[in-house]
Amino acid sequence: MISFRKGWMEIRSGKEKEKTFYQGGCKMKKTHLICNAHIDPIWQWDWPEGASATLSTFYTAVRLAEQFDYIFCHNEVTVYKYVEEFAPELFSRIQELVKLGKWHVMGGWYLQPDCNMPQGESIVRQIREGQKYFKEKFGVCPTTAINFDPFGHSVGIVQIVKKCGQDSYMFCCPGSGELPSEQFVWIGLDGSKIKVARPGPYNSALGKSAEKIKKYGERQTFDSGAVLWGVGNHGGGPSFKDLSDIETQ
Repeated sequence: MISFRKGWMEIRSGKEKEKTFYQGGCKMKKTHLICNAHIDPIWQWDWPEGASATLSTFYTAVRLAEQFDYIFCHNEVTVYKYVEEFAPELFSRIQELVKLGKWHVMGGWYLQPDCNMPQGESIVRQIREGQKYFKEKFGVCPTTAINFDPFGHSVGIVQIVKKCGQDSYMFCCPGSGELPSEQFVWIGLDGSKIKVARPGPYNSALGKSAEKIKKYGERQTFDSGAVLWGVGNHGGGPSFKDLSDIETQ
């Protein structure tokens, strides 16, 4: 059972940047700008290519974090382990950025798994093993679960997420036309409740992030909403142009 409630105005996705839109001199709505780079470690490529995309994306994100006032967000133990093994110096720089609040470990799972077919214990292990790793390596334990690209979500997810200590969930599939709201409270079979946000597509085209943010702000219905931006699917993340455009918008 899913309960849709229009009153939820907070998205617990970490220390993301915010932009407040004004109209006629009056404060209107607040939008959380969540910079990310969706990476499939393995999809239409093998793991070395996924590792290469991770290293390239993370190097860029770190370099730009040292130039711009923005926060990069990424989840999944799998890709952080690539960095830890193949680029330890980069891994240390990320650890320092996490301490400074310039890099946010979101989600906290081992991987973004299929959420339809696996049994519940498999999902529990995804969360628990992820929590152990991020606590040990970064001293953090995210409270919002992130699964941007699975094509469905079992109702059992609610109870599992809640009992693993997380209170909210963010995803991008299914499409917006299949849900009556982009923010709602999901009630599980056992009565567990988690806040849910479906903020739209998880990426943006290169050089088009400011445009995506502006369009969202013009149609935003909630007092507080979120935009996911950054080149994704095969890595990419932020760019100098996108950050410059957002900074001046």
